[in-house]
Amino acid sequence: MGLQFAAARGISAVSTWGLKHVFHRPAANFPGKVALYVDPDVIAHLATRLREGSVVVVGTNGKTTTTNLLADVIEASGKTVVCNRTGANLDSGVATSLLQSKGADWGVFETDELWLARILPRLQATYVLLLNLFRDQLDRCGEIDRIQESIIGALKSSPNTTLVYNADDPLCAYIADQVDNASVAFGVSEDMGLPQNSVADAQMCQRCSSMFEYAFRQYGQLGAYRCPQCGFGRPALDYAVSEASVAASGVSFTLQVTLTAQGEKARDLPVRASLGGAYMVYNLAAVTTASDLLGCPQTALQRAIDAFDPQNGRLQTYHLHGRRVLLNLAKNPTGFNQNLKIIEEDTQPKAVAFFVNDKEGDGRDISWLWDIDFEELAGQDVVVFAGGLRRNDLQVRLKYAGLKAQLVDTASAVLANLSQATLPAGGPLPADANVYLIANYTALPPVHDELDCMVQEGRNAQHVDGLACRPAPHDAEAPARKQAVAADGADAAVPTAAPDDTAAASDGAANAQPASPLVIAHLFPDLLNLYGDGGNVRILEQRCRWRGIPVEVRRVNHGETIDLDDVDLVFLGGGPDREQRMASEDLMRMKDDLRAFVEADGTLLAICGGYQILGRTWLLGDEVVEGLGILDIETQRAGTSADRLIGDIVLGSSLAALPVIGYENHAGRTCLGGSVEPFGSVEGSVGHGNNDDGNIDGVRYRNATGTYLHGPLLSKNPEVADALLASALKRRATRLGIEDSALGPLDDGEERAANAFMRARLGVK
Repeated sequence: MGLQFAAARGISAVSTWGLKHVFHRPAANFPGKVALYVDPDVIAHLATRLREGSVVVVGTNGKTTTTNLLADVIEASGKTVVCNRTGANLDSGVATSLLQSKGADWGVFETDELWLARILPRLQATYVLLLNLFRDQLDRCGEIDRIQESIIGALKSSPNTTLVYNADDPLCAYIADQVDNASVAFGVSEDMGLPQNSVADAQMCQRCSSMFEYAFRQYGQLGAYRCPQCGFGRPALDYAVSEASVAASGVSFTLQVTLTAQGEKARDLPVRASLGGAYMVYNLAAVTTASDLLGCPQTALQRAIDAFDPQNGRLQTYHLHGRRVLLNLAKNPTGFNQNLKIIEEDTQPKAVAFFVNDKEGDGRDISWLWDIDFEELAGQDVVVFAGGLRRNDLQVRLKYAGLKAQLVDTASAVLANLSQATLPAGGPLPADANVYLIANYTALPPVHDELDCMVQEGRNAQHVDGLACRPAPHDAEAPARKQAVAADGADAAVPTAAPDDTAAASDGAANAQPASPLVIAHLFPDLLNLYGDGGNVRILEQRCRWRGIPVEVRRVNHGETIDLDDVDLVFLGGGPDREQRMASEDLMRMKDDLRAFVEADGTLLAICGGYQILGRTWLLGDEVVEGLGILDIETQRAGTSADRLIGDIVLGSSLAALPVIGYENHAGRTCLGGSVEPFGSVEGSVGHGNNDDGNIDGVRYRNATGTYLHGPLLSKNPEVADALLASALKRRATRLGIEDSALGPLDDGEERAANAFMRARLGVK
């Protein structure tokens, strides 16, 4: 160990003391960070303090809950544990936990997916507990393939580590298939009969790129899958959940243990918990599997589950002002959709507040909001609030889901407004109605602190708007927001009502439309929806319906065909490399029809990969391949797939009077030929667009538009949406031999406020 290790320990001890006693801040990361700077092998040195071994918990969702509960089970078994309970899941957090311990029987550590490769080679853990892999922070993590490769590399660096993995997730099963480590598979053996969401993160076999077939699906990509082409499928379960029950009151199941020592019979482990949500079945199955492997008795497991009170904002319940308040984390579409399921199980009138930030820890790109099925709340007796730094974008998303959301700064403001809240069906919100607060990663701590403060102060309902415990607003950009809104002439603080049938009728005879609908073809949404780009179709459809324009969306999935002669607008999104490869085969078969559609002035919107394939060459994985040749553009690669242009982007475009706001994340560099023009010019040096020159983005040819902007493109840019609809309506009129009709106005206050906020943040007028 030597002098380096001694110096690392000393500096860590001093920094820990200073943080706790001078700055009164938690010492979760910094002591470990400075120790690792002095001695990069400090984790390896400290791992010897763990007498029986260690467990590393990794995955997209559920890490903190699973880690803390597993640590509780071990302690309930009478053994000692070192654990990074606060969720400090980088190597610095693991090092800090070890440095602050004098030793223990077991170490249980939550680990970020991409940081496992730095932690596991030094820790050489006994077990890696792999929970799931979902799309999360695409601007930081990239596609899921990159995360898988990182985890595979980490496991290969620690060959004696046993992989305990969720076999219902094909992405986890593929990792187990690629390593030589001993492995243990857990999963749910029976269909839980859950309603499905619109987006799943893995529908293709990673061995042969064929579409999976499912005997049943639980949620996301989790279920009983099999590839009909190569036979890759869910492996036999060593720990199998059966008789699962999911209700608002909690979950229960039996975990059958088939992995037994020689001569032993299979065992059944009954599990019950007052924690709700289908995802808790998987979290508890992971904890039960791991604790059984560690030799913890079943009584200790159930005792720990019964006493589990995380106090960290994950499924934490409060009782404030006569109301039950549930706080939980959700940081990606799957997490939000599972929280919506919990909210839906409450059939009584209720209030829901969503808080979304876009700080570095959250990922700057919030396009994933459009992959959340907020529509599930439409029609329920629910009062909705939108908070966090990106409250304006969240409000727009909720508007297109049919939900009128009030903007708020804090959790206190949510509770303060409940007494005046009116339910969608009319009437006040009951005084005892439940409240659900769902926040993403960096938005959660301030909400959690507020609620804790309310409890500590013991404030009652009439004091909820008092100042004794009121924190500063979560929005550090509030002044810029107000300035932007004032300059734009839109009031972002008071939401306007989403257009309805009454508003549409007020447009008068100009919007009296014939029965034949405007037809939108959404090409291959099952493959091409990486950045929530399918939200563009939702926006176009809803803007028609608000105006009383009949509209039909035809979703063309892989292997299906469509007659474009009967279509007025085509949408084509982007996707992961494997999915784009499969979609490109379908698109090449449609090449002549698509070219004829564009040349006949059909309206087309293509995003990212969908934009690239329209040209003569485009990027298919690491290859530059032949495109459809419909547009005079070529796409090349500047370096590797890691050489990406990522970030906010602002354009001036002939399709809109306001600057066009979006987000870009692409490795391709696209050059335009002489017969086409750009979609827009980059304003204020905010963004890159087509290539490293940073001057222009996208392409325009006739009524075809291609762009790298997603988020989706149309959510903050309603003028672009209406320009596309206007040209599509002209095609419909020509196609049907009827008179073209003008688009009536809509109230775009929310969309304009979201646009104005981002312009102010980015310094663009």
